[in-house]
Amino acid sequence: MYTSKPGLVQFNKEGKLLPLEETLEVNKQKSQLRIGVPKETSYQENRVALVPDAVNLLVQNGHEVLIESDAGNAAHFKNQEYVEAGGKIVYSAKEAFDTEIILKVAPPSLEEIDLLKHKQTLISALQVSTQQQEYFKKLMEKKTSAIAFERIRDEEGNLPFVMMMSEIAGNTSILVAAEYLSNVNEGKGLMLGGVTGITPTEVVIIGAGIVGKFAARAAIGLGAHVKVFDSSLYKLRRIQNSLGSRLYTSIIHPRILSKALKTSDVAIGCLSSENGRTPVVVTEEMVGQMKYDSVIVDVSIDHGGCFETSTVTNHNDPVYRKYGVIHYCVPNIASRVARTASYALSNILSPLILSIGDEGGVANLVKNSYGIRQGVYLHNGTISNKHIGEYFNLPYKDLDLLMAATF
Repeated sequence: MYTSKPGLVQFNKEGKLLPLEETLEVNKQKSQLRIGVPKETSYQENRVALVPDAVNLLVQNGHEVLIESDAGNAAHFKNQEYVEAGGKIVYSAKEAFDTEIILKVAPPSLEEIDLLKHKQTLISALQVSTQQQEYFKKLMEKKTSAIAFERIRDEEGNLPFVMMMSEIAGNTSILVAAEYLSNVNEGKGLMLGGVTGITPTEVVIIGAGIVGKFAARAAIGLGAHVKVFDSSLYKLRRIQNSLGSRLYTSIIHPRILSKALKTSDVAIGCLSSENGRTPVVVTEEMVGQMKYDSVIVDVSIDHGGCFETSTVTNHNDPVYRKYGVIHYCVPNIASRVARTASYALSNILSPLILSIGDEGGVANLVKNSYGIRQGVYLHNGTISNKHIGEYFNLPYKDLDLLMAATF
């Protein structure tokens, strides 16, 4: 006769052999959020973090959006449009900062950081190359959780904000060049592109990244003869495959680049740099050999520029001449088309806010989304980005460890 073993009896008493009810996932508790959109104070920052359509989407999903009066004016969004979308207009930055989540385009100034409440969430650009140690120290004192939207990655590992703004910058750079080639702006009186029976204008693009790709596509679409230079064969092959056989590509070699610039009508500088300053690949001597009234648009000026003759200008006074060559060296070229750029930014930020609400708060979303975690550089006042901590000589901790301590 079979006798149960003591261990098996004990196992059964604990209910391990009994039928169990099906375990279901516990539904997340959605959060209703209060979002503040202050007016941008950064010089010539014309974009706004949320457009009225995005505000309406958030309000329809149960969230409250406070917009500082005239925050959308530079992008031609009026207060009334935000009111009709369900947003609430407030008349001071202090009121706009009195919310759970702050949405900004540019990083907050030190004065704006003073308006932050303790343990708020800040979502904005970081622009780490322009920051000082004091910026991070003040955010740390406020116990802020901060997300840099230019570092957020999507499901495919791409940087959606960088890609979107680069696309805008690439297209816009060609339109800017077309303006300054025309005699209306004291240019040579050329139409960028070509018409039947007339030799097309020549465009040299230095940099085969996203900006270069869209600049090349726009120029080819207008009928220009385009040459693209880059130090990466991989990028050149990628842009060649993307845009077709009409495209001339070359590794950056001083002699070959100089020869191309001598006959060009337009030169677009859009080299990228992983860290620090953009390398200068066009010398002053090369610029001096370019055609009179040709146009340089240095999109890389945000990171120092890739032309030796480039000097930062602004939207009010955008160009100057050197060696008879027109130079356009305005940082943040996307602000030139602020309305389009604001829509692009809203298309990134509004789904992010909806996800925060659906996940029951910022901490839950950060925990569950690898792509969002890439954008977090401060968690409850602790720096969570190793490179920032080391560069600014500030203490930092791994974000996964910080999140584990939170839950």
